[in-house]
Amino acid sequence: MELRLRYTLCAMLKIISRQPSSSESPRQGRGTELMHRDTLCATLPVYSGKFPTLAVISVLLMLLGGFLVHRRYLIKRRSIKLLVKEREEILSANTSGKSAKVFSGKEIKKSTNNFAKENLLGSGGFGEVFKGTLDDGSIVAVKRAKPGNAKGTLQVLNEVRILCQVNHRGLVRLLGCCVELELPLLIYEYVPNRTLFDHLHGVREWAPLSWLRRLVIAQQTADGLAYLHSSAVPPIYHRDVKSSNILLDDKLDAKVSDFGLSRLVELSESENTHINTSAQGTLGYLDPEYYMNLQLTDRSDVYSFGVVLLELLTSKKAIDFNRDEENVNLVVYMKKIMDGEKLMDVIDPFIKQGASRVEMETIKAVGNLAAACLDERRQNRPSMKEVADELEYVIGIVTGHQASKS
Repeated sequence: MELRLRYTLCAMLKIISRQPSSSESPRQGRGTELMHRDTLCATLPVYSGKFPTLAVISVLLMLLGGFLVHRRYLIKRRSIKLLVKEREEILSANTSGKSAKVFSGKEIKKSTNNFAKENLLGSGGFGEVFKGTLDDGSIVAVKRAKPGNAKGTLQVLNEVRILCQVNHRGLVRLLGCCVELELPLLIYEYVPNRTLFDHLHGVREWAPLSWLRRLVIAQQTADGLAYLHSSAVPPIYHRDVKSSNILLDDKLDAKVSDFGLSRLVELSESENTHINTSAQGTLGYLDPEYYMNLQLTDRSDVYSFGVVLLELLTSKKAIDFNRDEENVNLVVYMKKIMDGEKLMDVIDPFIKQGASRVEMETIKAVGNLAAACLDERRQNRPSMKEVADELEYVIGIVTGHQASKS
């Protein structure tokens, strides 16, 4: 009986190890498994019938269990290697910029205390951002896709590719990435004062932003986007410009972040007036012409930036269901206000109260600039470079006026 058990178990082992995993070729990695299987079969005992049958079965089941555990370990290890290789290929595809520094999974887990909740800085639709402290004491922000979100994983990898192409003071700085864990990670500079959205719409733990500071934030953001459109090679369309993607550093200077939806303009597309692609972005900021026609251009970012200008002027959210039903969308609401020439009625009281006549005129000028950015026809919108230059001119008027008063 025990002899029959031995042959039965050997047959089971051969059946179990016959099929390769779906992620490997039929011959790949079989040598080690076959060696362990044959060794196990050779050590299965043959008894004369005097040894208790129950003990024989127990030994055989223990050996079989050990073999299965070891086999799962080998399959998992091969799967991880294949996954890392696949991610590295995605990162290297169509990349002409510098390579990102690669951090180890162990290093990043340690820096974030294994992604502890107390280190969570924020969470979006596709990813989470954690605060981390590296061994040299430097503080970083670590972004990862949400567990189980394949789309988020691709966005993190896309963000690494995009940030490897750029270097500008108005854009968040990439430090490196980690691809060896289950979820790929993006490591970039830590920007301490959270987002423009938090300052305009969040809990009032900060003092309200002055009119001059709002102008500077707008100009720095526009300058960073203009760099992406006009100076980066190849050009880059951000596709998700919004106040929650504008980070503020310790001096309240702006840095554009979150390039997960960004699109590189390939050489084959550079002569075209637009790129045909599915509409992606955030409700309230999405260019309606892009949404309707699925034609992406740099003017789609200009439209989204126009919404940010309205937020800076009014401190109102792009989408707010606490407003009347017909005014939920800030752009729709503000177009009615501006058509009635009542812009000053909805300007944030903090920047309107005590403003001089010159400052009031600059507020109106930025309102007109926002309206130009939000023109329904993209051909009528200014370029991001023109917007940045206009804001710089307005800043010069405000600072010159303030200097003359002091």
